[in-house]
Amino acid sequence: MADDGKVSYGPGGKGFYGAVTVSERGQIVIPAAARRDLGIVPGDKLLVLGDPGQGLALMSIGHLMSTLKGSSALLQQIQQHVQGDAGEARPEE
Repeated sequence: MADDGKVSYGPGGKGFYGAVTVSERGQIVIPAAARRDLGIVPGDKLLVLGDPGQGLALMSIGHLMSTLKGSSALLQQIQQHVQGDAGEARPEE
């Protein structure tokens, strides 16, 4: 990342924080602006996600857990809706 610390922001506040270099030990430094904007502090656990076609992504465990909670609630609502529809008579075609 350039020393000036400039960040490019896109729609929805998504940011491009520059490039990092992987050390011989496989380590990277998350740019300070990214840590600040995303609330990453020392000791935080980050998940490393990978896709052979798209590369790597980092996600906080807290964010993943809140996403899964929302997904779980949505899945329950869909299941209840489907089960409710199963008991209703369907018009003949």
